[in-house]
Amino acid sequence: MLWLSAVGLLGACGGVTEQQGEDVLTTEAQGLIAAPPTPLGSFTTYASPLAVGGAVQSSTGLTPGYEGFKLTVAAHTQVQLEVTHLGSSMYLDTGLFVYGPKDASGSYGNQVLFQDDDSGYGELSKVSLATLDKAGEYLVVVGWNNAAGKQYRLQASCVGGACVPNPQPASASQGLTLVEAPVDAGLQATLANANTYREDMFSYLRKFDFAWPYSTPSTVDAAAAAVLARNEYAGYRTDSAPQTFAYANLQARMYWQFQPLHPALLATYADSGEPVQVKSYYRFFQTGPNGDNWRTLNVIFFPRSFHVIVYEQTAHEI
Repeated sequence: MLWLSAVGLLGACGGVTEQQGEDVLTTEAQGLIAAPPTPLGSFTTYASPLAVGGAVQSSTGLTPGYEGFKLTVAAHTQVQLEVTHLGSSMYLDTGLFVYGPKDASGSYGNQVLFQDDDSGYGELSKVSLATLDKAGEYLVVVGWNNAAGKQYRLQASCVGGACVPNPQPASASQGLTLVEAPVDAGLQATLANANTYREDMFSYLRKFDFAWPYSTPSTVDAAAAAVLARNEYAGYRTDSAPQTFAYANLQARMYWQFQPLHPALLATYADSGEPVQVKSYYRFFQTGPNGDNWRTLNVIFFPRSFHVIVYEQTAHEI
């Protein structure tokens, strides 16, 4: 096992207590467990294998630290990663971090693809959906801040995509449950730079994934319905004639300063030859005299990569 002294770990003890025949959950204020220090090269040599559909049992060191595990997957594998209540010590506080895939030099990179602190049982960690676009070896890191040789169990469950054996067709009414994930750092930088050009025009990006264990693809209509079901996009529900079109046609509809995002989004999230579609909604409203607002919501649907990108562009009268 590899573990490192913590850098930036915060918090104090707290978590789960158990009684015979009954679980009693108690929590205290905890600080977030920071991502491990980079570079992550030392994990390459010492990380133990973790199989999709399997679990590993391990233990913490005597001080706050981290341990890495190698997860090898096919392209578009979707997994749930969890430090489980079963097999983990009481009062343990963990964090989860996913990096990769490993490149030709042996590096997993420095960008955290997915992370979680306390979404599992008590202070244990759970990434409910990690969509791994590329085939290869990923690094899953468990961190802890209250150690003393505690035990923990890390489980990797298949929830969709390439790891599902003998998938069945989806029903015609099958909806999507969206799970938000971080937008790629390079795309965020491009967006932030474009947002500096004019004070009356801004755009926003969000990334959502959806678990898909079926043999037939979902639809852009299902993706749009899932987005509009969110309260923050309720204002677009009044558009009675949204437009659906191929992704290639989106670029001409983007404000010019944001158009570099068009090829970048495709390069970052699309599979080769993937038939990416867009469903676009428009709204106009006034906030008073000389207060006209124009907004467009573009739901970008990646049927093979299991991504939904929300690109919203806004303009207001000045």
